[in-house]
Amino acid sequence: MFKAREYVRVKSLEEAWNLNQKKSNVIVGGMMWLKMGRGQKGTVIDLSGLGLDTIEETEEAFSIGCMCTLRQLELHEGLNKEFDGIFRECTRHIVGTQFRNGATVGGSVFGRYGFSDILTCLLALDSYVELYQGGVIPLVQFTSMPYDRDVLVRIVIKKDGRKAAYLSQRNTQTDFPLIACAAGKMGDDWYVSIGARPKRAAVYRISGTGKKADELAREAASMFEYGSNLRGSGEYRAHLANVYVRRLIETIEKREA
Repeated sequence: MFKAREYVRVKSLEEAWNLNQKKSNVIVGGMMWLKMGRGQKGTVIDLSGLGLDTIEETEEAFSIGCMCTLRQLELHEGLNKEFDGIFRECTRHIVGTQFRNGATVGGSVFGRYGFSDILTCLLALDSYVELYQGGVIPLVQFTSMPYDRDVLVRIVIKKDGRKAAYLSQRNTQTDFPLIACAAGKMGDDWYVSIGARPKRAAVYRISGTGKKADELAREAASMFEYGSNLRGSGEYRAHLANVYVRRLIETIEKREA
């Protein structure tokens, strides 16, 4: 467990941003991962008083506050109805219900962890992040940016009509994923994201015109790089990616039939 000299429950995003410019300070969400670290922090910055723990739905998009929990994603009827249950599927294996009641969406996204089911899922959709200073930018752009001292305010997912599905492989049910795969389809275009490679998730758009599921899966899986760690080899991950992307494509095509 880390130690901190001071705790501040901020009253505005401006206050949070100003405090976060000092390198020894840190913004806390659910502290599910942060509490596992050691060392001394200056000030821990708590955003829980800013009303950023809700999911709002409009005709065009969903707006997810950074302090929303993973359990809220898992249970939200609107999100799961719009995107074919993808959020229920991508969260249900994350440790356990108690953990998901504490872990925040903002922490999962801003951390850009290689093992993140949430990041993999969001990249297959038309997703954006809103930063206090940086404004609204596409999630795919955000994932490639270096870490900075900005404040993640919310995640926005556009309702563009795409169908989506998610699958992951784990050595045990609540372990980190060995491979995580998501796919979204809009028109003839497929958006395939793969995470836990063990690198952070990335996404590629592929045209599906005139292609069968096997061909699409091979093409998509070949675009990613795979590495080895204690959970599995790069070769095994590449094989699983091909299998799971094909299953995702077949699942979405059946829903459209």
